[in-house]
This record gives sequence, structure tokens and C-alpha cells, in this order.
Amino acid sequence: MEKESNPSVSTQSPKELLQVEKFSLPRTIHLIPLDYIDGFAVRPGFYEINGATAIPGGVNFTVYSHGATSIELLLFHREEETPFAVLPFPQNYRIGNVYSMIVFKLNIEDFEYAYRVDGPYEPEKGKIFDKSKYLLDPYAKAVTGQSEWGSSSPRGQHYKARVVKDDFDWGDLESPLIPMEDLVIYELHVRGFTKDGSSGVKHPGTFAGLMEKLPYLKELGINAIELMPIFEFDEMQDYREAGGQKLYNYWGYSTVSFFAPNTSYTASLEYNREGTELKNLILACHQLGMEVYLDVVFNHTAEGNERGPFFSFKGFDNNIYYLLTPDGKYYNFSGCGNTLNCNHPIVHQMIMNCLRYWVTTYRVDGFRFDLASILGRNEDGSPMMKPPLLQAMAFDPILGDVKLIAEAWDAGGLYQVGSFPSWNRWAEWNGRYRDDMRRYLKGDQGFAQAAALRIIGSRDMYDPNGRKDASVNFITCHDGFTLWDLFSYNEKHNERNGWNNTDGANDNNSWNCGAEGDTGDPGVNALRRRMCRNAFALLMCSRGIPMFLAGDEFSNTQFGNNNAYCQDNITSWLDWTLLEKNRDMFAFFRHMIRFRREHRVLRANISDGCWGLPDVSFHGVNGRCGGFGEHERYVGVLFAGGERGVGPQMVYVASNAWWEELYVRLPELPASAEWTLAVDTWEETVPAPRPVSGGFTIRPRSVMVFVGR
Repeated sequence: MEKESNPSVSTQSPKELLQVEKFSLPRTIHLIPLDYIDGFAVRPGFYEINGATAIPGGVNFTVYSHGATSIELLLFHREEETPFAVLPFPQNYRIGNVYSMIVFKLNIEDFEYAYRVDGPYEPEKGKIFDKSKYLLDPYAKAVTGQSEWGSSSPRGQHYKARVVKDDFDWGDLESPLIPMEDLVIYELHVRGFTKDGSSGVKHPGTFAGLMEKLPYLKELGINAIELMPIFEFDEMQDYREAGGQKLYNYWGYSTVSFFAPNTSYTASLEYNREGTELKNLILACHQLGMEVYLDVVFNHTAEGNERGPFFSFKGFDNNIYYLLTPDGKYYNFSGCGNTLNCNHPIVHQMIMNCLRYWVTTYRVDGFRFDLASILGRNEDGSPMMKPPLLQAMAFDPILGDVKLIAEAWDAGGLYQVGSFPSWNRWAEWNGRYRDDMRRYLKGDQGFAQAAALRIIGSRDMYDPNGRKDASVNFITCHDGFTLWDLFSYNEKHNERNGWNNTDGANDNNSWNCGAEGDTGDPGVNALRRRMCRNAFALLMCSRGIPMFLAGDEFSNTQFGNNNAYCQDNITSWLDWTLLEKNRDMFAFFRHMIRFRREHRVLRANISDGCWGLPDVSFHGVNGRCGGFGEHERYVGVLFAGGERGVGPQMVYVASNAWWEELYVRLPELPASAEWTLAVDTWEETVPAPRPVSGGFTIRPRSVMVFVGR
């Protein structure tokens, strides 16, 4: 049948009767009269199945808008910009605010789709419907035009979606379900992890390339990897050139589609099977006993403010999806132009559906929520006491085993570290751990007490009898200096970002150890290596969940750039030649991860103590103390406990942030026990265990760890 040139609903012609299996009543066959629109046989669809879904005989399209007066479905041949069919949803295909239509005899490999939505244009009320715009389905499972990184992909109104076939076989392998206390989280960027040729993988910069490196991560001791944003984003957003180099939206903290994986992270095209390579990666991780977490960005979208692109949410219900001022402008608590209206029931529902989708379809084990405090804001931007969205995540049955980790602040000044609404379910990136430990490590006066509190699990912030494993401890992450740069630069060096070094944080609490940047001074470099070992030793000996940045284990550098969001080059890519150069650092990281795993007393309160000692206690150079004074730079922390079948456990962590050596008395043990030195960061290599009694000398700016046996 030749398709009509103008879209219209044919209601006067005789209706054909087809046999269709009705989903809601399995195995029941009905004779259903069909309508024809633009040459396609159609009928009302399944209203509770959002997005576009392949069904026997055709495709079900469901979309909703509260303020729209009409919606059109546009069908395109692959990579074409003019639709070959336009199918308006008949008004009788609408229930409430939901439009649903089955289009028969559509092969999912033969088309891409978008929508056009008409409605009132009242900008002062936040309503900006524009029927001329092509709109991306908010529930799109795959986005077109994004498969080749850095290409001049379709922009603005020209985003389109594909229907995805999901028949991935997960087998009978169960998710690892690692207890929170046992986690060691490794944060990485999928592209930057293997993009440099030094990675030696067959498929650099992809999910497949990362999968090739899983044996390396297993050897290191990692059991959870946190992927920086992998939802579809446009790396060409805000593309520019500065100083002769191309600058991209490299990090990806600007979501285009919440249900679609970034297809430019795949080694091959996956038309209509998008996500297969990512699923293979997650399956491989689970087979190795590793969990996979996604860094998700629900606080804003890539549509920006009034001057930003218009490609999806603005066209469906701008006044619902975004927080708007009384005159229809965009609140900007994200620092990226707009703020999602997360606690509106419609947006709330979409976010919950999204999380459930990634857990059920991709078997994701956890989520880290970027600028999560925004998720607790009301429609007027004010913080809520019991945000419905956060509470729903905490109690949702599908998310019951999923790790929920909040970046407990936003760009609007709301800082909730230690007070994020949790229902004993949420963990937090502990920004105070990062800041206090950095200042203590470099020898700032007055931070010994703060460091001691961070090491024992930040009990001044988190009730040890309430929120279990609430603190995600970190000293470095993607946002800021690498660990090597933390001890190589006093100042940020972001000139290559093109903003005259005005971007990025100025309060890095870093120390260059006597020379700014790269140096051939052996004394400075030895000190930097020791400072890195100090930082990681204390991280692994702290209560809470440790997390560190990919590449820190072999002293990767970003050359002083503390805001490398736009650097798709060796600034952000891992330089794997440094692994061979710094094998001793890798060996130390591996040793400390293993040490933490072997001594549960570092991870949890396993009893009320042992040998009459409390669970944790503070110790100065002369023995046990109640705390640390402003002038002190030595911190001793004793962990004590006991487990059935394991016996007493005691670990004494000694840290000297002073530039002189100190003599320290060891805590007394029963006559039948002795102290064994397990870690000494003064040494370039991991020392052999040796017994120590009475006391010890701790060298300048170093950490020693003892085990009571």
C-alpha cells in the first residue's frame, strides 16, 4: 500500500480485522478493529508501558504530557532528518495525559523515531510548547547520532531514538551483594581509563576496553567500580577550541537521555541492541566478584537555561520537569543552567522508573547521585525535611539491595554531609574526610583531632548506633587533583581549559613538597611518594567505605589540572607507562587493600573491644589520651575487637604529620601477645613483618601500622 503524503486518521474506510494477542490477557485472542494513520495500521496501545517497545506484530509507543493539546509520532529512516511518516495520536488514543498507540508491521531495524508536541506558549508560566521541534522520547532506550565520539552529531531538536531489543542472557549468576563494610570503590572514566595507547587494549576507550582490564583490577584488590556518567550525553555540547586544542564535554555530567547508555563507549555499533557491551562488562564484573555502580546525574539535564537547546523535557512539560522562578525562568542549583524538579510526582516517577530499569535490565549494583542535595529540594527550591523521592529510593523493593550513595551538597549552597536524609539507607561522599585528611597530611596545625575522628568513622557526624557505613571516605576523586598532583602542586594549573585558570576550586589543601610540578629533585620526589603512601595507608585504615581515583595506584598525573572536565587527551587519560615506572606504588596499594580485607576490625565494630580495651581509642606519643591539642601532629588510633572463630584483633595506626621523627610508646598488651609491624610508609617497599615491643621511632611525615597478635 502506498503511504499517504499527508498524515491523517482514516476513519471512514472499512476497518480490517486482525488477530492480535492481547498482553493483558495472555493466550486470549481477540478480533480488534484497526485504524489507519499515514498508511499504517494502528490501534490504542498499552498505556502503562512507557517508551517504545517491540511487541508481536509491531511497536507500542507510549508517551505522556500534562499540558499538551496534541502529540505526533515521527518515523524516520536511519540517519535521515525528514520523517517518512507522521502519525498523530487520535484523541481517543489518550487516557488522562497518556498517549499510547501500537503501530503494526514496523521492523525496529528500519526506523528511528521522535515526537512533536503542541500546546500553549506562555513563557511567563513556564509553558513553551513548540510544534516545530523534534523531541526525544524521555524514555528512549537508545539515542541516534551519538555512536562516534567527537563527530558532528545531530544537535538540539534533531535527537531521535531507536527501539532496543533486550534478550541478553544473564544465566544463573547472582549479583555479588558485597556488604557495605567490605567495599573498596574505584572511580573511573570509561573512555579515559583505556583510551591512551599505553593501555595496550584492543578496544581503547570503550566498555570492551575496560573489560580487558578487569584482571588488573582484580589483582589490585578492587571489588566495586564506580563508572563516571555513562547515560547518553553529547560530548560536543559546548565544544570549543582553546590554544589549538579541542575541548569537549568529556566527563559527561550533562544528561541527554536517562534510559540510554552512551553508545560512543562501545567498540562496535549496536543498532537496536544498544547496551549489550555494557551488559557483558557488568556480567564479567559479577563473575569476578565485583560490583558496578553508576554515577548518575538527575539534578539537571543538557537542555540548559533559556539559551540552551530544546530537545526533550522542555517540549513535553517544561513547567513540570524543571524548577522555575515565578516568572518562568530556570533555577540553577546545579550550576549547569537548570534544575530538575525531582519531587514533582511526574519527575519522581520517571527517576524511580529509570533506577529500576538499570537494576533489572543491566543488573547495576549501586548508584552515586551527583549533587544529590538537589533531589531533596521542593518545587520552590527550598530543602525538604523528608523528600519523597529520597524516601522512595530508600524503601523501594526493586532497589532493596542496591547501594545508594549521595554527593550530599549542590551548587546552590546546600551542604548536607552528615545530615543527608537517609532512613538508615543512604551513604554519603564524606567531603569533610577529604578536606580534614588533606590538611592533616600536609601538616597544618590544629587538624590532628579532626583526622582522628575521620579515621574512626566520623562519629561526630554519623551515629555509630544508627547509620551503618554512612561515610564514603575519599581523598581524591574525578573532581580535583589526582593523588600525585595533590603533593606536586600548591596551585591549580587549568590554563588549557581556556578560562585563564579561573575555573576549578582554589581551596585544594594541596602541598607541592617543595617544588611546583614536575621536578628532577630526588628528595622532593621521594617525599611525594611517601605522602601518597601516607594518604592511602590512612584511607585503608579508616572506618567507612574507602574510595579512590583510577590511576592513583601508579601515580597518574593531570599536570596540575584540578578541573579536567573538558580534556579528552592525556591530561585525563591514564598513562599506563606509569604503572611500570611506579610498580612499587602499585604494590603498596595492593598490600594495603589486602591488609584492610584481612583485618575486619578496621572496617567495623566487631565487639565491645578485647583485652579490656574499647572498640576505638586515641593515643599520643606517651600513650592513651582523650584527644589531640591544636599543636599536635601525631595521631595514634587503636582498633580492638574480637570475632568468634577469629579471636582478638588489634590494629594500631600511628601517623606522624610532623617534619621531625618522634619516639612513641606502644599500647600495652597482655603478656601472651606482641606487636608486629605491618606497614611503614617510610620504606619505598612493603617491609617484612617484624615484632616490636615497648616503643618505636616514627620517621618524619610517615605512617606505621602495627598488629597485636
